[in-house]
Amino acid sequence: MGDFLQAVVLGLIQGLTEFLPISSSAHLRIYPELFGWGDPGAAFTAVIQIGTELAVLIYFWSDIWRIFTTWLRSLWRPELRGHLDARMGWYIIVGSVPIVVLGVALKDVIESNFRSLWLIGTTLIVLGIVLGIADRVGRTDRTIRQITFRDAVLMGLAQACALIPGVSRSGATLSMGRFLGYDREAATRYAFLLAIPAVIGAGVFQLKDIPGSTNPYGWGPTIVATVVSFVVGYAAIAWLLRYVSTNSYTPFVVYRVALGTLTLVLVATGVLAA
Repeated sequence: MGDFLQAVVLGLIQGLTEFLPISSSAHLRIYPELFGWGDPGAAFTAVIQIGTELAVLIYFWSDIWRIFTTWLRSLWRPELRGHLDARMGWYIIVGSVPIVVLGVALKDVIESNFRSLWLIGTTLIVLGIVLGIADRVGRTDRTIRQITFRDAVLMGLAQACALIPGVSRSGATLSMGRFLGYDREAATRYAFLLAIPAVIGAGVFQLKDIPGSTNPYGWGPTIVATVVSFVVGYAAIAWLLRYVSTNSYTPFVVYRVALGTLTLVLVATGVLAA
């Protein structure tokens, strides 16, 4: 029963933090350590993220279906190739390449060295400051209709940085989007769409490792955490899209720096094991 209660808590953490620019993977590494549960592992973290991405699929279903069908038809209908939805299909594919290639190449490092709390605390602080700067200097005069191939590649490279827990997939993509001059809602919406192939792919790839030595939870708790993350994540999407339409990312920046600093202090004083 204890594992299932822990799974519910971890699912709540995943659902609440996946779409906010505060790094869900960092929270799934830090808070279980604070609770005395130990590291849930990279496999568990990747698999329960499938729940939050299923929430994205449902929330944005009409957009995703329109993009997919227009992109597919554009393969043999040249007149559709300049259409935004057809281009968006290619942008999501191209933008997903960096994180897929680096994720496979760095798999062993991601599951070991990258899970150090020293690294996670530092990336929370540094990327939080980057997000704050990007949000302040971004021109906010470009919408998602103005996205280009170059921008898709740059945001894809930024997303790949989230292979390091503490960076935040949405935070890195949002930062690059704001530096490129996109308004907050456009950057947020594209970050959601861009994450779908990477997160679902990583989760499916890690399924084989669930009943393994690197994952302290079995199939039952992992499924429970995934379902909880789906339900909570769906609500978080709706809230975040409303929030960013009228507010800055400053609260997230402050929270990231505070959590990163606390993590480093706790590790330095021996309260947490790195």
